[in-house]
Amino acid sequence: MNNTTEIFVNGLWRDNPVFRQILGLCITLAITNRVVNGVTMGVAVFFVLVASSFIVSVIGEYVPRRVRIPVYMLIIATFVTLVYMFLRAYFTGLSQALGAYVGLIITNCIILGRLESFSSENGPWESVVDAAGISAGFAAALIAMSVVRELLGFGTLFGINVLGSGWTPWVSMILAPGGFLVLGLLVWIERSISPVEEG
Repeated sequence: MNNTTEIFVNGLWRDNPVFRQILGLCITLAITNRVVNGVTMGVAVFFVLVASSFIVSVIGEYVPRRVRIPVYMLIIATFVTLVYMFLRAYFTGLSQALGAYVGLIITNCIILGRLESFSSENGPWESVVDAAGISAGFAAALIAMSVVRELLGFGTLFGINVLGSGWTPWVSMILAPGGFLVLGLLVWIERSISPVEEG
């Protein structure tokens, strides 16, 4: 496996931000009651992280250490604002459904952590690959949770009735307790498949 592939796979699976690092849980638990929400947030984070990582990898060595975090936050906020304006202009319903959680991408520790630990220390190509892997892993976790929660909580997928009129929705699945339960089960499954290495 070449270095580029390894960087991507690490972000997607071995360092998955939700299932391995247990990061970004506010957004993860809040918006995953519908698959369309999970897909939209996954794409938004992908755009913001990839774009921010590229910019930081290019300018990182020129930014004084004492102002690095505020500069990174400003870069992230710029791209989040673009996402917010795009959703408001073209996908008003989704924008309303996601509400303030789009803005919370700015303070998402997944994004700031990758900029600080990886993009500021590596070149543009490696940084973009790392960002793509991490954000793809985050999106995969959101979608996996959304599928389970929407299916059990509404009996639908992408708003299409799948389980039929005889299905009794599990209301708890669309509330916070259901989110925690699904997250715990998916973390257990993921770590059963690929145990965390000690040390």
